[in-house]
Amino acid sequence: MSDWTEVALVDELAPGARRIVDVEGVQVVVFNLSGEYYAIEDVCTHDYAPLDDAKLEGDEVICPRHGARFCIRTGEATLPPAYEAVTTFPTRVDNGVVQVRDPRWD
Repeated sequence: MSDWTEVALVDELAPGARRIVDVEGVQVVVFNLSGEYYAIEDVCTHDYAPLDDAKLEGDEVICPRHGARFCIRTGEATLPPAYEAVTTFPTRVDNGVVQVRDPRWD
């Protein structure tokens, strides 16, 4: 089972903020959406552009290259040119610390 990776203290990741972390060699973007934490792989499935600086509208991140949209809650591609979902990761808060993990190799 993979370990949980610390992202930030809850106070350091305010609503609307995001933080990129390395989780076992995978770049992951963790978002605070109105006090709920969501994590997606930092890559657009259309052209592999990073999403860490992408614009966030509601619960969708917009790829800066071609405008593909992804739901940060589910990873679903919601607007072409991307059709494949981005990978999502479980998050939790443990003793005031936001954490994420990659369970794919468990």
